Formats: sequence, C-alpha cells, structure tokens
Amino acid sequence: MTTAALTARYRPQTFAEVAGQDTVKAILSRAALEGKVAPAYLFSGTRGVGKTTLARVFAKALNCRRAPAAEPCNQCDLCRAVTLGNAVDVVEIDGASNRGIDDVRRLREVVGYAPMDGRYKIFIIDEAHMLSREAFNALLKTLEEPPAGVTFILATTEPHKFPPTIISRCQHFAFKRLPEKALQEHLAAVLEREGLAFDQAALRLIARRGAGSVRDAMSLLAQVLALGEDRLTEETARSVLGLAGQETFARMLAAFRDGDCLLLSRLLRELLDQGLDLGFFLRELAGLWRNLFILRQTGQAGLSAADLPESEGRRLLEAAADFSPAHIHACWQMTLEGQRRVLTALEPALALELLLLNLAMLPRILPLESLLGRDAPAQQASVQDSRGQDGRLEPGTPSARSWPLREPAAPAPAAPEPPVPEPPVPPAGGPCSLAREPDAPSLPEAPQPRPSGERQIPALPDWPDILRACAAQESSSWFIPLARKVSAQWQEGRLLLLPPDPFTARRLEEPAAQDVLRSALASLCSSPPLLEIAPPADAGPPRRSQEELRREIARHPLVRELEKIFAARIVDCGQSR
Repeated sequence: MTTAALTARYRPQTFAEVAGQDTVKAILSRAALEGKVAPAYLFSGTRGVGKTTLARVFAKALNCRRAPAAEPCNQCDLCRAVTLGNAVDVVEIDGASNRGIDDVRRLREVVGYAPMDGRYKIFIIDEAHMLSREAFNALLKTLEEPPAGVTFILATTEPHKFPPTIISRCQHFAFKRLPEKALQEHLAAVLEREGLAFDQAALRLIARRGAGSVRDAMSLLAQVLALGEDRLTEETARSVLGLAGQETFARMLAAFRDGDCLLLSRLLRELLDQGLDLGFFLRELAGLWRNLFILRQTGQAGLSAADLPESEGRRLLEAAADFSPAHIHACWQMTLEGQRRVLTALEPALALELLLLNLAMLPRILPLESLLGRDAPAQQASVQDSRGQDGRLEPGTPSARSWPLREPAAPAPAAPEPPVPEPPVPPAGGPCSLAREPDAPSLPEAPQPRPSGERQIPALPDWPDILRACAAQESSSWFIPLARKVSAQWQEGRLLLLPPDPFTARRLEEPAAQDVLRSALASLCSSPPLLEIAPPADAGPPRRSQEELRREIARHPLVRELEKIFAARIVDCGQSR
C-alpha cells in the first residue's frame, strides 16, 4: 500500500467524514442547504487539516443534483465529476504556478461565463498566498462583486501574506490542528476499515508525531504499514519512524538523576545510529519534563492531567520523586529554549548532546537549594557559574554575572579618615577626564568594616561587571552595543576607557553615556571613581584651528601665485582626519 493510495482512498467525501473543524463544517453545510453562499471564502490553517478537502465537499454540496442539501449525495454525475477532478464548473488552480497578473486576467475572462452544468461556478485557489501583489489587485473587484452563481475559495497556510483588502472581501475561516485524541480516533477508523489489528499505543505515537495534521499522520501510518506486519505495534512504529522508546527515556531519567554523562552519551549515540528524529525527540523530552513537573507537584491527582496510560503514569510518578521541583522546572525550560538552537545548529547531534549533558550537570552548575532560599539567613546565596567565550556555563568558577545587593551595615565607631591624595594631573594631549558629580571624592573611600557573615563587595569591579550593571538600567539599551566595543582598565584608582575609534570616544563623552556609567559604578563601588577616556590609537594628530590652517596655506608658494594671477583670496579652509 502506497502513501498516495491510503490518503486518496480515505479522503472524506462528506462534511460528516471530515475529522475536526466542527464549526466550519456546520457553517458551510448550512450555507449549502439555504443557498446563502458568500462571494469568496478564505480557508487558512496549517498543512493537512482539511482546507482543500472541505472546499471540494462544499463545491459538491452546491452543485449536487439533489441540492439544496446539507450534504452531497456522491451518487449523481456532478458529485462524481468533482470527486474525480474533471468537473467543468469546479476549477482548481495552483496559486504557486499561476501567480502572475496575466493568469488572473485569464481567470477574470472565464468568470464572466455562466455555469455550464451545475448551479454554481466555483474557483478553488490553493496556496493563494503565492499570488503576486499585482495579481491580488487585479482580483479585488472580482472577489467583491462576482457574477451571479460564482464563488471563490482561497486556501492558504500563510494568511499573514494576504493584503487586508483581500481578507476584508472574504469570509475567513481559521482551521485548527486536530487534537491528539481526535487524530487517534481517525487513524483507528481507517485501520478498522482496512481490517488490520493495532495497538492503541502505536496509534497514540503516530498521532503525536503527526502534530495535529491528518495528512501527516496518514502518511506516517502508511509508512509504518509498508513494513507488512500483521499487527501494528508501538515497537514497529518507533523502529520505522526513528523514535525513542519509553525504556530509553527511563534510562535517560536515571542518567539525569545520577549525573551520569557517560550513559547519556552512549544512549544518544544508540539513538542516532537508529536514525533518531531530533525534532520529535525534543518534543517528547519537553513533554516528559512537563508530565514530571505536574506529577511532582500534584501526585496521584495529576495522572489525569498527564494524559498517559495507567502503567506509564505510575512509572513517571515514581521517577518524579527522585527530582526536586526546581530541578524539573529548570530542565523543562532549558529543553524548550534549546529546541530551536539544536535544530538550527551546524552540528545538531553535538548541540543535542550538549543540551543533555547540561541537564545532567544542572545541580552542579546551579545550586538549586540556594534558589529555594535554604541557606542560612545571615549569608547571601551566590550562583557559582562562569561563562566562556561560547556562552556556556562551567561549574566551579566564581560568578562574574552581578554583585549581590548591599545590605545596610551595622553602625561602626567613628574613626579618623586618612587624607585622600589628589589624583595625578594627566599630561597635555593625554586622556581627558570626564566631569564628575559634585562632592565626589577622587579615589574610592576605604571600605567600612562589615559583619563577618556578610559578603564583601570588591572596590574595583572589572569591565564585564560594569557592563552588566549598565544593562540592568532601563534606559541603557542604546549604550550597551557602544560599550561592548570599548575596553577598560584601572590605573591608580581611575577607570580608563579605551575606545577603538574617534566616534566611540565622542559618544562616551556625551552626558547620557556618563550618567549610565556613573549609575553602574555607584551600584558596584562604595564611592564612584574617576572616569577617563583615552584617545583612540587611530585618532591621528590633533585638529588644528581655522586660523592656523589659514596661515599655513597662505605661506604656500602655489597659493601666493594664484592670488597674484587671479586676484584670489582664501575664503575657507578645512581639514580631514
């Protein structure tokens, strides 16, 4: 049995046979019964949900010999002609192949003719979003006021590409994905009509893999049935479609629990050797974490919400007790966020392996107990992580992400402050100092004594810390791309900024940039230090004034000769960098 034979053999021929889309079926059936037909319809939705099928059923219901009727009879010559695709009054057009304005002009010429055999002339344009803008404009008037007995049905998977002027002239119906249970019942009905035995677990797997698309599910079913076995089993479906089994997920959960990276690598290698479908595997893994989270939080009451067989739900309920809720939640979120990165990576298998290893090492990378507030109240919990150049977390390195919030220190006895030396004056042509806030000391004040249980804040944060503090401000989104091009270093208590070019240096001198930097430093240091901007390496010689340039040019022999011959004078002079 080929895929085409299975899908064509069981294509619905009446409204009642179409799976799902109950609201759309009811509206179209009533329109056919009462003869209240709109000039144009727009069917939108993902692939394989019945857009073209319902368009053909609606065309048969309108032109049936027994019309007006809520359902086509499928016995008269007009219904059979539509089913075979050779009806004169039902024209199907491929929007991708007939997308130009000339095609629409020929269509408008045909629209003017009355129906030859049926009651209506119906034009079904599939993938209508492929029409060009000129073709849409040429179709506007025809869609709004077609001749009597003419109706258009536009089918598309991308309704956002339609001009609003087209959508406003159509009755727009959004087709929904089929629920997994409804899709499973549809597949079961097909297998019963074929006389084949099957396991419900296999149908559940194919329906989940179909992701709400009837055509995709039917194609997958035909692919599994092509193996030729007497009974459709879950093992067969997983083997043919390259899907991981429940035993694999059970071993994977044990590896996550124990932090066994070697076992995870071996499991992934086995799955890849079997032709693993990475996209569906990530969907199943995310669903696994979702079910674990619900069962961990609700216990026995969550078995119905998990929508799993009894035995599988019991196994997951036992496995959920091995993880903390924070661990499961973090794994669930990381899996969802990592799906796109894995599928779009240059090395998807390596990206997936990295994701699985991160899930296994998560308790060591992020101390989840500190996130739950289980530490002693006198200490401030800190996240021990580090990010390399590739942005991945590495365990065991002190964090440089952000400084903890300062808590008010206990009052300390007054002590005489040491004299603060004046900062050295930079030489002429050297770094230019930015204006400081009033009453700001030149050097950071000596840190006040703090209680022994409180973390000390470094007086001189590094540049990445300052950038993160800048990014935390609401109005600093424009400043971050500029500051990332800058390097900085501390010199005798001064923060020296090293811009790469003159433009960046001028932007750093703006008051708005200085405000962002001062606010960030105020949140990190006990007192704001002095800021300086070094001239960029490619700044070149200093700019000369107009008067200096004028005197130099006036002394040039060629300029003097020109002034003598043409009685000319110097009007303006400039300089380039």
